[in-house]
Amino acid sequence: MTQPEIDLLQHQDSWRLWRIMAEIVEGFEVLGELGVPLVTVFGSARFDPTNPYYGQAELLGQRLVEAGYGVVTGGGPGLMEAANKGAYNAGGISVGLNIQLPYEQRANPFQTHSLSFRYFFARKLMLVRYAKAFVLMPGGFGTLDEMAEVLVLVQTKKVHPFPIFVLDRAYWSGLLDWMRSTMLPVGAIAAKDLDLITVVDTPLEVLEAMTSANGNDT
Repeated sequence: MTQPEIDLLQHQDSWRLWRIMAEIVEGFEVLGELGVPLVTVFGSARFDPTNPYYGQAELLGQRLVEAGYGVVTGGGPGLMEAANKGAYNAGGISVGLNIQLPYEQRANPFQTHSLSFRYFFARKLMLVRYAKAFVLMPGGFGTLDEMAEVLVLVQTKKVHPFPIFVLDRAYWSGLLDWMRSTMLPVGAIAAKDLDLITVVDTPLEVLEAMTSANGNDT
């Protein structure tokens, strides 16, 4: 790389820093003033309304709002749209943290508060920063990335030990079995790390577990 190319890269990085700061500041200002506890729902962008998981995510969004929570998603289609839709139609807070991508991602219309991010890491910060619980619906690489992110943050005590739910035992059982049979025996994780994950099959189980946890805190 030539010196002019290095100088140009450094100049671009300086301006990039300001864009990153702007995204984070806007996220703090919007999410920090919503006034309700938030639950972040992760899940695939690729499942349409005919998929059974879509109905589960929509019901989850509805039930969370009815229980006094706001819903935060990645703001896109699929299960993100479904969770936002359930929250929006129930008259509650429905936040979409959209990512700018060349394909697949588009902002869904069921958002009371919508933010757009250029940078994945700034968006992931906002998906985690104000959440009191996390629900992982079936999804692909992006959802796996988000699962690992929240598990590591709770495991290393970088965030409070908020509940982490994986919804649909049949979908997640293969991955969880692999963690137990492969990661645990070689010492890559500890047995207590698996306790960070609560497996549920229905949105109602999520609400029951959260209600029970809140009751134990009082």
